[in-house]
Amino acid sequence: QVQLVESGGGLVQPGDSLRLSCAASGRTFNGYNMGWFRQAPGKEREFVAAISVSSYSTYNVDSVKGRFTISRDNAKKMVWLQMNSLQPDDTAVYYCAAGLRQLATMASYLYWGQGTQVTVSS
Repeated sequence: QVQLVESGGGLVQPGDSLRLSCAASGRTFNGYNMGWFRQAPGKEREFVAAISVSSYSTYNVDSVKGRFTISRDNAKKMVWLQMNSLQPDDTAVYYCAAGLRQLATMASYLYWGQGTQVTVSS
């Protein structure tokens, strides 16, 4: 199994930045793609960004391209989401996930963290 714990969320103003962290444990972490998803109250959970096992490929949803960057360090069993130029529409609970196959497909992810709240408001 893979256990995931997110951290780094908080309350920020529009235009500010946050860096979310996801700490993983488990022998097989290095064999999984890693993704970030988010869910706002009353809305469906949506894909945000993903990175492949070797960091060869990354994929971001259109709404965050140019603002968010996903990265990972397999030796440290860590994945991060650097979020710049945050806007109120980015407000959501952000989840880290580990999976296989397609990077942007929610059904491909097998393990999920508990989430961390990001609130963007003036």
